[in-house]
Amino acid sequence: MSVEILDGSTVRSFVEDEGAFNSSVDGRFAALDADHDGLLTYAEMAGELMSLRVLEKHFGVDEAAVEPGELAGLYHGLFERFDRDGSGKVDRDEFRAEMREVMLAVANGLGFLPVQMVVEEDSFLKVAVDRELGQLAKAA
Repeated sequence: MSVEILDGSTVRSFVEDEGAFNSSVDGRFAALDADHDGLLTYAEMAGELMSLRVLEKHFGVDEAAVEPGELAGLYHGLFERFDRDGSGKVDRDEFRAEMREVMLAVANGLGFLPVQMVVEEDSFLKVAVDRELGQLAKAA
């Protein structure tokens, strides 16, 4: 993990750079595709979905008051957002499209004022920050 400074434009610029964004998303897709069939099942995506910590409250632990079945239903619902055609599997185009929406939602949530944030080293946010820093270094 590292502490980075970013704003919505950092993330939006990354998403709008189709080559950089697709390369990063495709790399994550390939890493999740355990059987290398070009499709992601719920089982292949479950760890990634759970890493989103959608109900995180304190120090990386999901809220204890949530029933395990309710939490599983939440993660299945997230999977269904990726599985746009309802086939039970997520192809690369579906994965790209949903990640684009997720990242643009993050960009909108961050707004235009820079914030200091702890980001994971292999996260899309870290890739966005590194891309922006690389562009600034080239311009200097």
